[in-house]
Amino acid sequence: MTQNQQHASGASRQPMRVGVYVDGYNVYYGARDCCGRSTSGWRWLDVRALIENAITYQGQWNNAVIDRVVYCTARVDAATNPSAHADQDVYLKALLSTGAVDYIEYGNYVTRTKTGLLAVDGKDATGKHKAEVVTSKWPVVVRDSAGQPVRDARFMVKYLHFEEKGSDVNVASHLLLDVLTGSIDAAVVVSNDSDLAFPLRVARDRVPVATINPRGERPTAGSLQGQKSDGVGNHWWWKIKDKAYRRHQLPEPAGKYTKPAGW
Repeated sequence: MTQNQQHASGASRQPMRVGVYVDGYNVYYGARDCCGRSTSGWRWLDVRALIENAITYQGQWNNAVIDRVVYCTARVDAATNPSAHADQDVYLKALLSTGAVDYIEYGNYVTRTKTGLLAVDGKDATGKHKAEVVTSKWPVVVRDSAGQPVRDARFMVKYLHFEEKGSDVNVASHLLLDVLTGSIDAAVVVSNDSDLAFPLRVARDRVPVATINPRGERPTAGSLQGQKSDGVGNHWWWKIKDKAYRRHQLPEPAGKYTKPAGW
Protein backbone atom coordinates (compact mmCIF):
# COMPACT_ATOMS: atom_id res chain seq x y z
CA MET A 1 0.00 0.00 0.00
CA THR A 2 1.40 3.39 -0.97
CA GLN A 3 1.61 6.32 1.45
CA ASN A 4 -1.18 8.05 -0.47
CA GLN A 5 -3.40 4.99 -0.16
CA GLN A 6 -2.72 4.80 3.57
CA HIS A 7 -3.70 8.46 3.96
CA ALA A 8 -6.84 7.99 1.89
CA SER A 9 -8.04 4.86 3.65
CA GLY A 10 -6.90 5.67 7.18
CA ALA A 11 -5.93 1.97 7.38
CA SER A 12 -2.49 2.41 8.93
CA ARG A 13 -2.10 0.24 12.03
CA GLN A 14 -0.44 3.07 13.91
CA PRO A 15 -2.49 6.00 15.25
CA MET A 16 -2.71 8.98 12.94
CA ARG A 17 -0.73 11.68 14.77
CA VAL A 18 -2.55 14.97 14.30
CA GLY A 19 -0.97 18.38 14.81
CA VAL A 20 -3.37 21.26 15.55
CA TYR A 21 -2.34 24.85 14.76
CA VAL A 22 -4.59 27.61 16.06
CA ASP A 23 -4.63 31.33 15.28
CA GLY A 24 -5.89 32.52 18.66
CA TYR A 25 -7.08 35.96 17.61
CA ASN A 26 -8.82 34.57 14.54
CA VAL A 27 -10.66 32.15 16.81
CA TYR A 28 -11.53 34.87 19.33
CA TYR A 29 -13.08 37.17 16.74
CA GLY A 30 -14.73 34.23 15.01
CA ALA A 31 -16.37 33.14 18.25
CA ARG A 32 -17.40 36.71 18.98
CA ASP A 33 -19.04 36.97 15.56
CA CYS A 34 -20.91 33.70 16.10
CA CYS A 35 -21.92 34.10 19.73
CA GLY A 36 -22.23 37.86 20.19
CA ARG A 37 -19.79 40.26 21.74
CA SER A 38 -21.97 41.13 24.74
CA THR A 39 -22.87 37.52 25.59
CA SER A 40 -21.10 35.13 27.95
CA GLY A 41 -20.41 31.42 27.77
CA TRP A 42 -17.95 31.20 24.86
CA ARG A 43 -14.63 32.80 25.86
CA TRP A 44 -13.46 30.03 28.25
CA LEU A 45 -12.88 27.78 25.23
CA ASP A 46 -11.44 24.26 25.53
CA VAL A 47 -9.48 24.18 22.28
CA ARG A 48 -8.50 20.51 22.39
CA ALA A 49 -12.05 19.33 23.12
CA LEU A 50 -13.43 21.48 20.30
CA ILE A 51 -11.02 20.03 17.74
CA GLU A 52 -11.41 16.46 18.99
CA ASN A 53 -15.15 16.81 18.50
CA ALA A 54 -14.70 18.18 14.98
CA ILE A 55 -12.41 15.29 14.00
CA THR A 56 -14.80 12.70 15.45
CA TYR A 57 -17.93 14.26 13.98
CA GLN A 58 -16.38 14.69 10.56
CA GLY A 59 -15.40 11.03 10.62
CA GLN A 60 -12.92 10.98 7.76
CA TRP A 61 -9.72 10.21 9.69
CA ASN A 62 -9.71 6.75 11.26
CA ASN A 63 -7.60 6.24 14.37
CA ALA A 64 -6.74 9.94 14.62
CA VAL A 65 -5.08 11.08 17.85
CA ILE A 66 -4.17 14.70 18.59
CA ASP A 67 -0.41 14.73 19.13
CA ARG A 68 0.03 18.43 19.81
CA VAL A 69 -2.00 21.64 19.95
CA VAL A 70 -0.02 24.78 19.12
CA TYR A 71 -1.83 27.98 20.06
CA CYS A 72 -0.55 31.16 18.42
CA THR A 73 -1.52 34.49 19.95
CA ALA A 74 -0.17 37.77 21.34
CA ARG A 75 -0.53 39.29 24.77
CA VAL A 76 -2.89 42.24 25.12
CA ASP A 77 -0.99 45.38 26.11
CA ALA A 78 -1.24 45.75 29.88
CA ALA A 79 -0.78 49.52 29.87
CA THR A 80 -3.54 50.15 27.32
CA ASN A 81 -6.06 47.58 28.58
CA PRO A 82 -5.07 46.16 32.00
CA SER A 83 -8.39 44.35 32.53
CA ALA A 84 -8.24 42.49 29.20
CA HIS A 85 -4.56 41.70 29.82
CA ALA A 86 -5.37 40.14 33.20
CA ASP A 87 -8.30 38.12 31.81
CA GLN A 88 -6.23 36.84 28.91
CA ASP A 89 -3.38 35.88 31.24
CA VAL A 90 -5.72 33.73 33.33
CA TYR A 91 -7.11 32.05 30.22
CA LEU A 92 -3.70 31.25 28.74
CA LYS A 93 -2.55 29.72 32.01
CA ALA A 94 -5.77 27.69 32.21
CA LEU A 95 -5.22 26.38 28.67
CA LEU A 96 -1.76 25.08 29.54
CA SER A 97 -2.62 23.75 32.99
CA THR A 98 -5.56 21.69 31.70
CA GLY A 99 -3.74 20.41 28.62
CA ALA A 100 -6.21 22.14 26.31
CA VAL A 101 -3.11 23.32 24.42
CA ASP A 102 0.44 21.96 24.53
CA TYR A 103 2.39 25.03 23.49
CA ILE A 104 1.74 28.75 23.11
CA GLU A 105 3.68 30.72 20.53
CA TYR A 106 3.57 34.47 21.07
CA GLY A 107 3.52 37.18 18.44
CA ASN A 108 3.28 40.91 19.17
CA TYR A 109 0.41 43.16 20.15
CA VAL A 110 0.92 46.55 18.53
CA THR A 111 -0.81 49.82 19.42
CA ARG A 112 -0.60 52.78 17.08
CA THR A 113 -2.66 55.71 15.91
CA LYS A 114 -4.37 55.83 12.55
CA THR A 115 -6.25 58.53 10.67
CA GLY A 116 -9.54 57.92 8.92
CA LEU A 117 -13.03 59.14 8.19
CA LEU A 118 -15.54 59.20 11.03
CA ALA A 119 -18.12 56.48 10.33
CA VAL A 120 -20.92 54.50 11.96
CA ASP A 121 -22.35 51.02 11.40
CA GLY A 122 -25.19 50.81 8.91
CA LYS A 123 -26.84 48.42 6.46
CA ASP A 124 -27.21 48.31 2.70
CA ALA A 125 -30.44 47.65 0.79
CA THR A 126 -30.10 43.89 1.34
CA GLY A 127 -29.64 44.23 5.10
CA LYS A 128 -25.90 43.47 5.07
CA HIS A 129 -23.48 45.44 7.20
CA LYS A 130 -22.18 48.62 5.60
CA ALA A 131 -20.05 51.39 7.10
CA GLU A 132 -21.61 54.82 6.67
CA VAL A 133 -19.43 57.92 6.62
CA VAL A 134 -20.66 60.61 9.00
CA THR A 135 -21.34 63.97 7.35
CA SER A 136 -22.12 67.43 8.62
CA LYS A 137 -25.66 67.69 10.01
CA TRP A 138 -27.40 68.73 13.17
CA PRO A 139 -26.37 68.67 16.01
CA VAL A 140 -22.82 69.00 14.57
CA VAL A 141 -22.86 71.43 11.66
CA VAL A 142 -19.82 72.74 9.78
CA ARG A 143 -19.94 76.32 8.54
CA ASP A 144 -17.61 78.11 6.14
CA SER A 145 -15.89 81.43 6.77
CA ALA A 146 -19.05 83.27 5.72
CA GLY A 147 -21.12 81.36 8.27
CA GLN A 148 -22.92 79.23 5.68
CA PRO A 149 -23.48 75.51 6.32
CA VAL A 150 -21.12 73.17 4.45
CA ARG A 151 -23.31 70.33 3.34
CA ASP A 152 -21.91 66.81 3.40
CA ALA A 153 -18.69 67.90 5.08
CA ARG A 154 -16.81 64.87 6.38
CA PHE A 155 -14.75 64.52 9.54
CA MET A 156 -11.20 63.18 9.75
CA VAL A 157 -10.27 61.63 13.10
CA LYS A 158 -7.15 60.14 14.62
CA TYR A 159 -7.90 57.00 16.62
CA LEU A 160 -6.07 54.37 18.64
CA HIS A 161 -5.65 51.13 16.68
CA PHE A 162 -4.86 47.72 18.20
CA GLU A 163 -3.29 45.08 16.01
CA GLU A 164 -2.02 41.57 16.63
CA LYS A 165 1.05 40.68 14.59
CA GLY A 166 2.74 37.39 13.92
CA SER A 167 0.13 34.72 14.65
CA ASP A 168 -0.38 33.78 10.99
CA VAL A 169 3.39 33.47 10.47
CA ASN A 170 3.74 31.38 13.62
CA VAL A 171 0.89 29.07 12.56
CA ALA A 172 2.53 28.59 9.17
CA SER A 173 5.98 28.03 10.67
CA HIS A 174 4.90 25.37 13.16
CA LEU A 175 2.70 23.66 10.57
CA LEU A 176 5.45 23.39 7.96
CA LEU A 177 8.16 22.47 10.47
CA ASP A 178 6.12 19.56 11.80
CA VAL A 179 5.02 18.42 8.35
CA LEU A 180 8.48 18.57 6.77
CA THR A 181 10.17 16.80 9.70
CA GLY A 182 7.58 14.02 9.67
CA SER A 183 6.48 14.77 13.24
CA ILE A 184 2.79 14.44 12.34
CA ASP A 185 0.65 12.37 9.99
CA ALA A 186 -2.14 14.94 9.54
CA ALA A 187 -2.78 18.58 10.41
CA VAL A 188 -5.67 20.76 11.55
CA VAL A 189 -5.36 24.50 10.92
CA VAL A 190 -7.89 26.70 12.70
CA SER A 191 -8.00 30.04 10.92
CA ASN A 192 -9.75 31.83 8.10
CA ASP A 193 -6.74 34.01 7.27
CA SER A 194 -6.09 33.95 3.53
CA ASP A 195 -2.38 34.59 4.19
CA LEU A 196 -2.12 30.89 5.07
CA ALA A 197 -3.00 29.78 1.54
CA PHE A 198 0.57 28.88 0.49
CA PRO A 199 1.63 26.88 3.59
CA LEU A 200 -1.67 24.99 3.45
CA ARG A 201 -1.09 24.05 -0.19
CA VAL A 202 2.41 22.83 0.65
CA ALA A 203 1.13 20.83 3.62
CA ARG A 204 -1.64 19.19 1.55
CA ASP A 205 1.00 17.77 -0.78
CA ARG A 206 2.44 15.80 2.13
CA VAL A 207 -0.27 15.04 4.72
CA PRO A 208 -4.06 15.21 5.01
CA VAL A 209 -5.09 18.67 6.23
CA ALA A 210 -8.29 19.87 7.86
CA THR A 211 -8.97 23.58 7.45
CA ILE A 212 -11.37 24.88 10.10
CA ASN A 213 -13.03 28.27 9.71
CA PRO A 214 -13.62 29.77 13.18
CA ARG A 215 -16.01 32.35 11.72
CA GLY A 216 -18.75 29.87 11.05
CA GLU A 217 -21.22 32.52 9.94
CA ARG A 218 -18.89 33.66 7.15
CA PRO A 219 -17.64 31.85 4.03
CA THR A 220 -14.24 30.17 4.16
CA ALA A 221 -11.68 32.36 2.38
CA GLY A 222 -11.49 31.34 -1.26
CA SER A 223 -7.72 30.89 -1.21
CA LEU A 224 -8.02 28.41 1.68
CA GLN A 225 -10.46 26.20 -0.16
CA GLY A 226 -9.46 23.21 -2.27
CA GLN A 227 -10.36 19.67 -3.22
CA LYS A 228 -10.44 16.62 -0.98
CA SER A 229 -8.15 14.89 -3.49
CA ASP A 230 -5.45 17.59 -3.64
CA GLY A 231 -1.91 16.32 -2.99
CA VAL A 232 -2.04 13.19 -0.82
CA GLY A 233 -5.81 13.62 -0.46
CA ASN A 234 -8.14 12.94 2.46
CA HIS A 235 -8.50 16.64 3.31
CA TRP A 236 -11.62 18.25 4.78
CA TRP A 237 -13.05 21.64 5.60
CA TRP A 238 -15.17 22.65 8.59
CA LYS A 239 -16.90 25.64 10.17
CA ILE A 240 -17.34 26.29 13.88
CA LYS A 241 -20.81 27.48 14.86
CA ASP A 242 -22.00 29.15 18.06
CA LYS A 243 -23.28 25.94 19.67
CA ALA A 244 -19.88 24.28 19.29
CA TYR A 245 -18.15 27.18 21.01
CA ARG A 246 -20.56 27.11 23.92
CA ARG A 247 -20.51 23.32 24.23
CA HIS A 248 -16.73 23.05 24.55
CA GLN A 249 -15.71 25.14 27.53
CA LEU A 250 -13.00 24.53 30.11
CA PRO A 251 -14.12 23.31 33.54
CA GLU A 252 -14.94 25.99 36.10
CA PRO A 253 -12.62 26.34 37.85
CA ALA A 254 -9.87 25.02 35.57
CA GLY A 255 -7.54 23.71 38.24
CA LYS A 256 -6.53 26.76 40.24
CA TYR A 257 -7.70 29.22 37.59
CA THR A 258 -11.15 30.80 37.74
CA LYS A 259 -13.03 32.02 34.70
CA PRO A 260 -13.05 35.84 34.52
CA ALA A 261 -16.33 37.58 35.31
CA GLY A 262 -18.59 37.94 32.27
CA TRP A 263 -16.90 35.14 30.36
